[in-house]
Amino acid sequence: MTATPAWPPKSAPRLFVPGPLDEGAVVSLDGPQAHYLVRVMRVNVGDAVVLCDDVTGEWAARVTSTGKRDLSLVAETLLRPREQVPDFTLCASLLKKDRFDLVLEKASELGVRCIQPVLTRRCVADKLNIERARTLVTEAAEQCARTALPELAEPVKLEALLKNWDGARTLFFADENGGEPVAATFAANPGPAALLIGPEGGFDDAERAAIRALPQAHPISLGPRVLRGETAAIAATALWMAVCGDWK
Repeated sequence: MTATPAWPPKSAPRLFVPGPLDEGAVVSLDGPQAHYLVRVMRVNVGDAVVLCDDVTGEWAARVTSTGKRDLSLVAETLLRPREQVPDFTLCASLLKKDRFDLVLEKASELGVRCIQPVLTRRCVADKLNIERARTLVTEAAEQCARTALPELAEPVKLEALLKNWDGARTLFFADENGGEPVAATFAANPGPAALLIGPEGGFDDAERAAIRALPQAHPISLGPRVLRGETAAIAATALWMAVCGDWK
């Protein structure tokens, strides 16, 4: 007896689309998403596509029509509800474009709820193409099978970030001059958290003093070696997920 193929197949493409989705909802796509499905993935009528709406969750959908520049699908089955994302914000100082792209991609893969770009005095970059950045985090979320998109905030100056800090949120500050043991400090502060990572040139003395003066700040050490900004962001985020997040 021939086994019934899995539906949807594991090879089905995944896309985030505007929601909310529901059983029988018709989704019409054009532009880059339609080009990806029709020209790159070469989907045909009847093929499966997995759709996420960042509201209800992940749906198995079926292609109902295709054109040269557009296509339509119908949502059929809810596969997974929207995930509960750990309450963790990555406050990452802006880096050179390719290095910050890596931070955006890996933070999305690791399960960060919010990414807050930060402007400091020693930042080499001072601007962020926010729409391009949102495309990067969306594509990363699609690739790693997230059902919730990371929130991506507009860049903010360090002074404003500290001035408006949420008193209920712990701020772990990766200080290259040294701090508390990282894993033990994470474990001792399991509530809503954020991680602050500096730029290529690090924080200056005045910035470091201002951060340490914040009552919610916990300076942490990321080991005996000087890490690049993107390495520090990725490594510390992964460790937080293992100690306090959804890797447990």
